[in-house]
Amino acid sequence: MLALVLDDAEMNNLVMVASLRPLAGCRPHDFTVPADALAFAQARASEIGIVITDYDMPGMDGIAFIRAVRRIPGLANVPAIMVTSHDQRSLRREALEAGATDFLTKPADAVEIRARVTNLLALSEAHRVQRDHAAQLATEVATAVALVEEREREIVSTLMRAAEHRDSDTGDHIARVSAYVGLIAEAMRMTPAETRQMSLAATMHDVGKIAVPDAILLKPGALTPEERREMEQHAERGRRILSGSASPVMRLAAEIAGSHHERWDGTGYPQGLTGQAIPLSGRMVAVADVFDALTTERPYKQAWSPERARAYLQENAGSHFDPEVVAAFLGRWEQVQTFLALGRDGAPVPDAA
Repeated sequence: MLALVLDDAEMNNLVMVASLRPLAGCRPHDFTVPADALAFAQARASEIGIVITDYDMPGMDGIAFIRAVRRIPGLANVPAIMVTSHDQRSLRREALEAGATDFLTKPADAVEIRARVTNLLALSEAHRVQRDHAAQLATEVATAVALVEEREREIVSTLMRAAEHRDSDTGDHIARVSAYVGLIAEAMRMTPAETRQMSLAATMHDVGKIAVPDAILLKPGALTPEERREMEQHAERGRRILSGSASPVMRLAAEIAGSHHERWDGTGYPQGLTGQAIPLSGRMVAVADVFDALTTERPYKQAWSPERARAYLQENAGSHFDPEVVAAFLGRWEQVQTFLALGRDGAPVPDAA
């Protein structure tokens, strides 16, 4: 490991370096200018095992130097020795608060220097091993999480293919709603992990429609009151299909399935929830779902223009939709238009997650 040695007196550096050279695995590098030492520390941070600095130096004293070293990524915990001829308690306290690990009082003899540095290098090596082990564990956890997410996507994909057999537009609708929800999540400053989870869970919002008869699901005209009641059952049926899982994605999907037809003013279904009593996930999917339904041709209607659908969202913010979610969606309007352009004529819809 490297030992960074700093003293404005060249002779002091020569003594320190000579004392350190006999230590196995210790490669001392000495400097007389703090700025040069800091530049070296930034460039070789991963190799530095100990920092040894004098206290009395012009421009930047040892305490300020240790503070600067602690701000360099990777050197927050490297052992730091301050060498000083002063013995004031207040000075040592300030040095400890700045991050000093130990002290050497001038004039220090070679035996003492080697003993203290040997102990601190052992401490530095132990910390390095622990850090590397933690990094390895983090990598293994990330790999395991990615594998679980991939398996969940496979399960969701299989489940959604069953739904696609009922309606030729279902697959494209699912992809577009998922993409729109991803945009909303990003605009609402959700983390990348939360955004991916929300986008994936949104693909299952209409899974309950697999229980809706074809005569109702594919009817080209308006539904009768009885047919409407049957269609509305898909929200609760979807929630029941998806509930009971230990998977966070499936639990979120169940929440979405059961709440994406609730309305901000309480006139939605199946529970007639109002405002923020509606889960945020359901409020987000409600905006994405309705926008896609409006801009897509269905058996019972022609597609609306994006501008007309946008105006509808704005007009119904605060009644049908959560105003904050509408604002988040429309705040990504350029990306929405890109999805609309790619999602027509059989072109693939990009994955927002």
